[in-house]
Amino acid sequence: MKKLFLNITLFFSLVCFSQNEQLAEYYYDKGDFEKAKIGFEELLVSVPQNMQYFLRTIDCYQQLEQYDVAEKAIQSRLDKYNQGNVLVELGYNFQLQKKEDEALIYYDKAIERIKKNPNEVYGIAASFEKKVLLERALRSYQTATDVQPNLNFNFQKGLLYGQLGNPDMMISTFLDEAFANPQNSILIQNQLSRFMSEDSDANFNEAMRKALIIRVQKNQDLFWNHYLSWFYVQQKEFSKAFIQEKAIYKRNPESLSNIVNLANLSIEEGDEDIAKEILGFVIENTKDIGLLIQAQTYLIKMKIDKAQDKDFVAINAELSSLLTEYEISPFSLPLQLIQAHFVAFNLKDPEKGKAIIKKTLDLQLNDYQVAQAKMELADILLFEEKFNQALLYYSQIETNLKNDEVAHEASLKAAKTSYFKTDFVWALKQFKELKSANTQLIANDALEYFLLINDNTVADSTQTALKEFAKGDYLLYQNRNKEAITQFQSVLEKYKGQEIESVTLLRLGKIYEKTGDYNLALSQYQEIIQHHSAGIYIDEALFFSAEIFNKKLAAAEKAKPLYEKIIFDHQDSIYFVEARKSFRKLRGDTNL
Repeated sequence: MKKLFLNITLFFSLVCFSQNEQLAEYYYDKGDFEKAKIGFEELLVSVPQNMQYFLRTIDCYQQLEQYDVAEKAIQSRLDKYNQGNVLVELGYNFQLQKKEDEALIYYDKAIERIKKNPNEVYGIAASFEKKVLLERALRSYQTATDVQPNLNFNFQKGLLYGQLGNPDMMISTFLDEAFANPQNSILIQNQLSRFMSEDSDANFNEAMRKALIIRVQKNQDLFWNHYLSWFYVQQKEFSKAFIQEKAIYKRNPESLSNIVNLANLSIEEGDEDIAKEILGFVIENTKDIGLLIQAQTYLIKMKIDKAQDKDFVAINAELSSLLTEYEISPFSLPLQLIQAHFVAFNLKDPEKGKAIIKKTLDLQLNDYQVAQAKMELADILLFEEKFNQALLYYSQIETNLKNDEVAHEASLKAAKTSYFKTDFVWALKQFKELKSANTQLIANDALEYFLLINDNTVADSTQTALKEFAKGDYLLYQNRNKEAITQFQSVLEKYKGQEIESVTLLRLGKIYEKTGDYNLALSQYQEIIQHHSAGIYIDEALFFSAEIFNKKLAAAEKAKPLYEKIIFDHQDSIYFVEARKSFRKLRGDTNL
């Protein structure tokens, strides 16, 4: 019974202590320092060694301008625990009173402590940083390494140089650290990327480029070629990155996988010309069947994306030739899936497409390859309006690869299948769940359809307009663009002025873009800008219009105000970052 009573007493003591801490923090965050002070004083009495409670208590005194009380408490702490960082607190208390000379005495004493015991640098430098005494923090780290050279604070020093507005020293320190300790390279690249995207120093990117080029020229280590390639990728200068990757490969021809990845990045960013050049280099310089098939896959996909009806026969013949060359095996699975999709969706021969997939499924495939094949089979079944059979295969993938990204993709396609068959209740439930998917593209896609169904159901409980719109989307899925245009135009005629109008205009705009009818696309987006400026599609209409003027019609002056409107009026848009970057480039900024 005594033990039980003791445990209960301890439990309630802990609960009360936790509540007191939360209450003190609440008042502190609220700015009620008088009440916060009382709370932290009581906590400090209970746990006198707790540094956080001590610092909070001192801060409350200082906020209330009770500097004498703060000085007495700090001095008492110093006498009791003799901690070097408390000297910083004492100096700062004098600084707040504008007693600079006395403050400097204690700051210097803190630095002297590091000379005697370099391990004290951790607490002292951190205290200087918290007080935004960055020069002092930097001096602390330098003092420690002067006394004990095996201590390494290059990362901390690099950050401090950046905060002090000294980009050259920051770059130099970070790069030296990356070279000396390659295991820290990714961490350093993350920091450099952050500074590359900031507005504070327009010359940062140029300084970074020069620093790397000098290192490439002075040091023959391939580390610097890799780093310079990484830098050019961040700047989306893929042709320059390719020059570095070729230099690396010529001196160390072990693998072309990095060059293939560079081609993929180029494709994703729309730089297809350099992507083709990179892939051509890969094909010429490797006999690795995996890399060869990967390169050929990227090339044929680019051809299909740009192809017109007159090109289909030649593309199909090329696919057959590639599969003859590389043979039907698990290695050539990507090409087999592309061929199946092409004959079903472009040549409108779904039976042949299914036959290719069924032959593929007879191969010795791993679980992911089986999932890929079944996904394509489900896509073709959906193309044929065999909704339930398609759902069955999507469901198998979800079950077999639960919580995997491929499973989430199958879930998204299953939700779209329900949407196409106008089962909006079930589709809405699925899209709602997928809004929080780990993969951003899936989450964004799910959110788009969730809003489409939800908004148009609220506006029209019968969902009549939504059903006709979904029919247009399904025609798009089947690659029947002309019929889709007719369907969407019909929706506009029947439901003009209703909720469905703005998204219909957006769909038409994207179809016209795809077919190269840029003026027609712009007219759809202009309708949204003029008549649906308060809707959820306004940022897309602005951005897509700006991209057409900028990249398709070479009308930069018309693009600039559209990008600018996104920057100032739609900061929450997913296109905000890209709009800002494009606007700065058109304006002639050097830092993008």
